[in-house]
Order: sequence, then structure tokens, then C-alpha cells
Amino acid sequence: MEEIPATDPTLSGHVVLITGAARRVGAVIAQLLHAHGMNVVLHYRHSRAEAESLAARLNARRPHSAISLGCDLHDLPGLEALAGAACDHWGRLDVLVNNASSFYPTPVGGVTEEHWEDLLGSNLKAPFFLSQAVAPALKSQQGCIVNITDIHAQRPLKAYPVYSIAKAGLVMLTRSLARELGPEVRVNAVAPGAILWPEREVDEITKQRIIARTSLKRQGMPLDVARAVLFLVRDADYISGEVITVDGGRLLGL
Repeated sequence: MEEIPATDPTLSGHVVLITGAARRVGAVIAQLLHAHGMNVVLHYRHSRAEAESLAARLNARRPHSAISLGCDLHDLPGLEALAGAACDHWGRLDVLVNNASSFYPTPVGGVTEEHWEDLLGSNLKAPFFLSQAVAPALKSQQGCIVNITDIHAQRPLKAYPVYSIAKAGLVMLTRSLARELGPEVRVNAVAPGAILWPEREVDEITKQRIIARTSLKRQGMPLDVARAVLFLVRDADYISGEVITVDGGRLLGL
């Protein structure tokens, strides 16, 4: 993973909790916000080694600026404990980034209740209850929430109906919490498109077909998503209830 150089610490001393922060897009979001001065709470589920390694690298750059906390977000008591630990470590919480997500196909005819509970749990239920748990801390800091949704919240992905439903729910969660938690807390979302390929195998023809549907005719980078998150955290004082699409114009050609 490419290291992000330190920048002006415009958010110095502010604290962010990022779910699913050990790898992929979540780790890049963590690095960028850290580079701008934030202390980061790196949540992980299974990727303990990666989370601890990232925390160590961030602490080497700025001592006592990162911690890693493990939690199964399907476990509500564990989620409450995560929220409490994140708020208590530095005595404040300014930002929550709901990034953790399950993603796999569920073609109609083969969907089980387990699939439903898992996909709705990670993509919708956990973001709601975690947001509820940290809301008092965020209100005291005039903080914000950023949810990582998906362009397929707007246009469903073939063979992924449960995932698409869950991400569509996350968009409504964003708008609902913007109303519920305002004026103290802003709530927005970022909807990535072709940024990282799924960890399951994707053939080259499929990749090129997806890229060809974008207006910019190229794949995006995790840093593109992280920059959108940074904007919403740092520069969007009068924006709430909105979704920023980071897809190179793909929705125009789906």
C-alpha cells in the first residue's frame, strides 16, 4: 500500500473512527486523515495483523496517534464497546467513517436468511447502531459522519440484489441521520464506482468493459475516495445529507 506523505495538520487533534480500516480503501482513508493531523481509531474484524501494522506505521510518523480495535459489527454489545473505547481513548470523537462492508453475489433463487442478515448487517444495521452509539460524542464536537455507499445503491448490480438493497438503505440512513442529528452533526456519504476490483477473481474482459462505461475511461484509485471523505470532513461545513459519487462518470453510461 502506497504511503501518503504528511501534509499540513489542518485537523490536528481531531479523532476519527474508521470501520474496516485495516486494508483497501479503509486503510487509505485512515492514512490521508492521519496525514492531515487526525488521530485514528482503526477498526478491524479479521484483519488484526494488518490493522496493527498500519497503526504502528502511523505511530512511527506521529507518536500516540493511532490505535486498532477489533470488533464483529454484527454483535451489538461489541459494537457498543467499540464506540465507547473509541470515544474514551483521546476523550473525544469528531468523525465516524462507516466503511466496513460485506460484498458477494446473491442471485435470486439462492438467497438465504444468512445472506440477508450478513449483508444488511454489515452494510446497514451496523452503521446505524454505531452512529447512534457515538452520536452524543459527535454532537459535543460538532462532528460528522461519512458513510461509504456504492453507485449500485442507485442502480442495482446484476446478481447482487441484497447488497444493492443494503447500500440503497445506507443512502437513506445518511439522509435520515442528517435530519435526526442536525444541526450539531453533519452526515454525508461517498459512493465509489470502479475503484478496487473485488477480491474474488474478475476477468480482464469484465474489467475493461466496466472501465469503458466510465466517462473518464480509466479506473479510479482508493485515494480518490479518501479525498472525497477528507473534503466532507474538513471543507463541507454547509453540506449534510448528500452523496458524492466517485465513479469517473460511470453512472452516466450504465
